[in-house]
Amino acid sequence: MVMVYAGGHVSGGHYNPAVTIAVWLRGRCAAADVLPYIGSQIAASIVAAIAVLALKGDPTVIPAEIKIVPAFVAEFVGTFALAYVVLNVATAKATSGNSFYGLAIGFTVMTMAFALGGISGGAFNPAVATGITVMHLEKAANIWIYLVANFSAAAIAALTFKFINPDDK
Repeated sequence: MVMVYAGGHVSGGHYNPAVTIAVWLRGRCAAADVLPYIGSQIAASIVAAIAVLALKGDPTVIPAEIKIVPAFVAEFVGTFALAYVVLNVATAKATSGNSFYGLAIGFTVMTMAFALGGISGGAFNPAVATGITVMHLEKAANIWIYLVANFSAAAIAALTFKFINPDDK
């Protein structure tokens, strides 16, 4: 939430590649910005993961054991909720100029983390999934679960927003 308020006015608060895709599909992010945003988000997650490992003395970590189907569903639901909330509070005409967008987004992440984090690790963000993979908190073989679930949830959130709000262009 704090980072959404801190960076929202600079870049639109794009910290999540899935949200960037949802906002782009919704029509509120220029196509030319999508790859630079996603590249920056992934690069930042790798740098952060390496920094944390260095600060912690490169600890030996045993990756989490997740079940594929429940983890996929949890990541899809959590990412859908996050992307859909972002689209409604940060891109919709009806909520333009609001000051609650950061709270809504932050509380959505927190709620999904509490509700679903024990199932999938609670990434809801391909950049976070990359970071936890670099840190060996998750098996590299499982990164597809996060990428497919997160990006497909973003697309469905954008389509859902456009269906429910056909006049909000």
